[in-house]
Amino acid sequence: MKKIMISCLIILCMVGVVFAGSGRDSGAAGSSGATKTIEFWHIQITEPGPTMVANAVKRFEAANPDYKVNVVIIANDSYKQRIATAIASGQLPDVFLSWTGGTTNEYIKAGLLTDLTPYFNRDNYKAKFLDGAIAQATTNGRIYGFPVENAAIEGIWYNKDLFARYNIAIPKTIAELEAACDTFKANGITPFSLANMTRWTGMMYYQILPARHAGLDPFLKAMDGTGSFEDPAFLWAAEKVQSWVRKGYFNEGFNGLDEDSGQSRMLLYTDRAAMQIQGSWFASTVAGENPDFYKKVGFMNFPADETGNGNPGIVTGTLGDNFYHIAASSPNQEKAFEMLTYLLDDQSIADRIAAGRIPPVKGVTVTDPVVGEVLAAIQNAPAVQLWYDQALSPEVSEVMLVASQELFGLTITPQQFAKRWADAQKAALGN
Repeated sequence: MKKIMISCLIILCMVGVVFAGSGRDSGAAGSSGATKTIEFWHIQITEPGPTMVANAVKRFEAANPDYKVNVVIIANDSYKQRIATAIASGQLPDVFLSWTGGTTNEYIKAGLLTDLTPYFNRDNYKAKFLDGAIAQATTNGRIYGFPVENAAIEGIWYNKDLFARYNIAIPKTIAELEAACDTFKANGITPFSLANMTRWTGMMYYQILPARHAGLDPFLKAMDGTGSFEDPAFLWAAEKVQSWVRKGYFNEGFNGLDEDSGQSRMLLYTDRAAMQIQGSWFASTVAGENPDFYKKVGFMNFPADETGNGNPGIVTGTLGDNFYHIAASSPNQEKAFEMLTYLLDDQSIADRIAAGRIPPVKGVTVTDPVVGEVLAAIQNAPAVQLWYDQALSPEVSEVMLVASQELFGLTITPQQFAKRWADAQKAALGN
C-alpha cells in the first residue's frame, strides 16, 4: 500500500506543478512595491540551528525590504510526510529540502525543481563549495540542490569518561569494538543507544557494515542491476546486526523510541549508554542541548572489518546534509536563491563552525577537536556512500527501511531481509 501511495504522489505532483503557482499569494501581483513572500521549509529544530537560519534570513530581509521570508520549521520525520502532501496538492513552498539521491531524482522527473545551474555558474559561485558537495547536488550535469547545513557523515560518538573508567582503547577493528561492547555489558552499561521508531537510525548501524566488509561495489552493482542486495556482503551485515541485538548491545525497546525527541541521547547523558552511531550533526545537537555532556564526547570513524576487504576510510553520508531546492512553481526563484546564499555567507559559516558543524565549503578550519576528527575523516575518505534511504528510490527505500526495522526486531531472517530488498530493487529497475 505504501508503495502505491508513493507512486500516486509522484503522479499527482506532475499534475500539481501546473497549478502550484496559481493557488499561493506571492504578493507580487497587483500593486507595485507590495511585499513579496518567500516560503521556506527547513528541519533545523534543535538550537543553535533555528537561530542560525533565522539570523541569516534577517540579513536577507534587511538587504531586501520588499521581501518577507515565511520560515516554517518541521521535525525531520514529520517533514517527510508534509512535503509528500504538499507535492500531492500542488502547493510546494518556494524553498524546501531533500538529501539528494533517489528522492531528488523523482522530483526532477516530475518537473518540480528549478535548475540552479545558472545561479551557481554566475560569477563562478559554485567554486565556493566542496567539489563533492556540488557533485552530490548534480544530476545529469545540472545542479538542482543547494548544499548548506553540514558536511555530514556517520560515525561512532562515545562517552570518553566511560571508556577511560573501564580502560577501553578506541577500537580499530570490529572485533575490538565487540570486545568493548562486552566489557560495557559486563559492567551494566548499554553499549549502543538507539531510538529506531523512525527506522533510519537503525539503518545507520547496518549501512556502514557492507562498505567495511566489501567496499562500495556491492551497493553500486545492486543499484544498477548488475548485482543484487542478496550479495554476501549484505547478508553478512544483516547477520552481524542480529548478533548484536541478541548479545544485548542495544537498549531495551529501541524499536519503539523516537529519535526526533532525543530519547536515544537521554541514555548517553545519564551514563547509561556508552556509544551511539549517528550523523555528524550529533556534535552540534549535543553542544546546544547539553554542553556539559559535550565535554565528554569523542568521535571515531567506524572500525575496519578484519574479515573483509573494504577500505576502512570509506564514509557514509552527504557533503551538505540538507540540500535545498527551489520549486519550479515559485514566482520568486531569483530572490529565493539569493536568500539561500545568506545561509552560507561569512557570518553563517562562522556561526556553523562555532556550533560544531562543517559547512560544505572550501577552506574550512575548525578549533573543536571533536569536529576536527570528523573533518579529518571526510578529507581522508577515498569514497562517500550516500545514505541508503536517500540513494534508493522512494519505493525501494520504504521497503528497505521497514525490513530493516524488522531485522533489528528479529522478526525476519537476514535472508528474508535481503530478498525483500532485492526484489523491490529488481521491480524498480523493471527486471
